[in-house]
Amino acid sequence: MEENRKRCFGSAPGKEFYAEYHDKEWGVPVYDDRRLFEMLILEGAQAGLSWETILKRREEYRKAFYHFDPVKVAKMTDDELNTLLNNQGIIRNRLKVYAARQNAVVFLQIQKEFGSFSDYVWSFVNATPIVLRRKTLKDIPASTPTSDSLSKDLKKRGMTFVGSTIIYAFMQAVGLVDDHLADCWCAI
Repeated sequence: MEENRKRCFGSAPGKEFYAEYHDKEWGVPVYDDRRLFEMLILEGAQAGLSWETILKRREEYRKAFYHFDPVKVAKMTDDELNTLLNNQGIIRNRLKVYAARQNAVVFLQIQKEFGSFSDYVWSFVNATPIVLRRKTLKDIPASTPTSDSLSKDLKKRGMTFVGSTIIYAFMQAVGLVDDHLADCWCAI
């Protein structure tokens, strides 16, 4: 990781983990269902908080939710989920913790219907990342018609914590949308 690189975010001293996320993950297309499930759960946990807050807790989330194995998360008992409400390494919001299990159940249904969750989500962008090169972070919208559509469909299927703003952040995180700024080294 080069210190002098122009980044969209993550260049502040002491935030190397954030720069690494920006440089190696944000906007990079993801097709692996387990990684997609991870990012879906983490983005839902982020609702109302900063992404930095969630990134700092990512390893604890991986431990708490069986390294984001959707089959195991779907089978989590109420007792297991209630125990997580005492885990200081994750966001201890009851609705968000229980949403992980509910979303895992729906995730598995989508896999069964479409062959993979990846095929499902990538169909919303015609299997091609939407590449946008805006001038400033202020130019990046909180949601788009595409995130509205994906959010609406996920909600209809029974997922929670998948509002359009959360889904747009998910789309950015997994490369469905590449919102690196025009002067970012990742865009050049």
